[in-house]
Amino acid sequence: MTDLLEAARVLGVGGTRRLSSPAQYLALLHQGLPVKSLERIANAIAPSDARFKYRIVSKATVARLKLKRKLSANQSVLVARLAGIWARALKVWGSPEEARDFLYRPHPLLDGRPPIDLVFENEVGAQLVDDILGRLEHGSAA
Repeated sequence: MTDLLEAARVLGVGGTRRLSSPAQYLALLHQGLPVKSLERIANAIAPSDARFKYRIVSKATVARLKLKRKLSANQSVLVARLAGIWARALKVWGSPEEARDFLYRPHPLLDGRPPIDLVFENEVGAQLVDDILGRLEHGSAA
């Protein structure tokens, strides 16, 4: 639950109406996160890359979303996945710079692929990255 709340905090959601269960977070994702969540995660993970958000949502779609003001459920799940990994990386590494370095540096346990690429790929990739972060957090070899 704490990890979900931390991811929600990173995205700037759940503040006025407290998230008291994982089911509430899931419902929020199903309804669609606010577009500002896309901006928040892009600015956190890649502050110097104005095009990072287009890896999440295409440029044309971003323009349309500004009118709609909400991400789709699928887009929200990807943004939430990124936020969860980002929150965990920050916890493990202690600074945004070191967390970014981890996410973008090829990792031997991922066949030399950068963790961020696996997080984008699918939920299984994100779980692999989360497992590595868990090992690092608990002092195991990763």
